[in-house]
Amino acid sequence: MDQKNENQKPTEDKVDNEKTGIMKTILNFIKETFMWLKGVFNDEKGNPSSKRIVGMGCAVALCITMYHNSFSSVDVAPARYLVDAVALLAFGTLGLASVDKFTARRGKKKEEDSEE
Repeated sequence: MDQKNENQKPTEDKVDNEKTGIMKTILNFIKETFMWLKGVFNDEKGNPSSKRIVGMGCAVALCITMYHNSFSSVDVAPARYLVDAVALLAFGTLGLASVDKFTARRGKKKEEDSEE
């Protein structure tokens, strides 16, 4: 019996090491995903961008509403002007965030040119 227990122990340790390695890989993936999401919602200076947060929130709400409405009847659908307003808000805020990104680069280039 002692030989069986000794033979099983390395196998159990190997399985535990594999499980630990898999868990570390999963946790590392989750950490990298959160860091990427943090980067998506931050501006060029590393500060949270309210335009991006509002724009992404509106885009997600709009997608969920459209998906839900595809399975419901027409009489419970939101008003057309309400959907248009949310879409304009989402596209407007995300568009403004994009414009800020390019204008910040031009400002940096102008500063570098003036220093030379």
